[in-house]
Amino acid sequence: MTIVSDVERGSMLYSGIAWTSNGYEIEVVGEDGRHATPPVRFGAGQQREMIAYLQGIAKPSGQSLVTVVESTNGVLDGGMMVSGLDVYRADPWVLPERPLFGSVTAGALAQAARQDLSALARLQIDGGTLTGRIHELDAGIAEAAAAEDALTRAGRCLRHGGRERADIALTFDDGPNPPYTGQILDILERYGVPATFFCVGLHASARPGDIARIAGMGHAVGNHTWSHPFLPDLSRPQLGEQIERTEEVLANAGGTVSRLFRPPYGSRTPEVMDWLAAQDVTVVLWDVEPFDWALPGPGVITEKVLAQARPGSIVLMHDGGGDRSQTVAALPGVIEGLLDRGYRFVLVDELLGPHQAA
Repeated sequence: MTIVSDVERGSMLYSGIAWTSNGYEIEVVGEDGRHATPPVRFGAGQQREMIAYLQGIAKPSGQSLVTVVESTNGVLDGGMMVSGLDVYRADPWVLPERPLFGSVTAGALAQAARQDLSALARLQIDGGTLTGRIHELDAGIAEAAAAEDALTRAGRCLRHGGRERADIALTFDDGPNPPYTGQILDILERYGVPATFFCVGLHASARPGDIARIAGMGHAVGNHTWSHPFLPDLSRPQLGEQIERTEEVLANAGGTVSRLFRPPYGSRTPEVMDWLAAQDVTVVLWDVEPFDWALPGPGVITEKVLAQARPGSIVLMHDGGGDRSQTVAALPGVIEGLLDRGYRFVLVDELLGPHQAA
């Protein structure tokens, strides 16, 4: 392999990040397409080390660095953007075909950016991984309404519970993610409140102790896929692999795991809903969302939850996917505010049963 010296490189470097069954691979190329650094691997639990590595690549030479992830990797960009990295998303139509499990290679992602950066989406904190594709997400959800209603009537899909009792379910997505998952568990324990954690398999594989603690404290553990992909970009076999491998990791770490499944971003289409029906999972959505992942501030997070909450509500918050210190700071106010209003906290499982679709 030819490694290009600082003098020989161009003014821009392109780093591609691939996800695998056990972590991440990074390749960095210069404007001439040659490797600027040797390819490197990071374990599933080494997100901070990976960010530090990328931050250190361009600094010595003062070059600009672009970092590229795939649309099937939705667990890295938040933390990277907060750390000051310039992150882009490459979509399937600009990439070679993916394998059954895993992304395209890191080299393919880096080269896609080098060849035509304008064909990729530059991500923003307030848009998240789906920056530029929110309209597609919304359209798919609208088109899937009939399939969602049918699955709801069959007791296999849940947006909220019954409205007749003041029950409410807190849910946390994208973990486990230290130190935030542990801090959230500490707060829940202090108030004696149960919650449901929808965990990403890649993270869970690196931190089985966190999964064991979640389950051991009486919280529920649900499946949130392996790599947090935009589901319409997967094939049916690829979705099956994401669900089955995550379920295996969660079961090995914490014992019995519910068949609760939350689609990343709530992404769905009629076809995806049909696939999920065949997977024999219960799809869990939500009706309260404070958009804590966009880092609006702890006060805003608390205010939005309290403003949107109704009897039977399912509250979506996050312990993973980046810096979740604002969620941690907001949680006591959320819990105390809901308790003051007479709500009883329950696991998502306890909301299953006949309920309104509105």
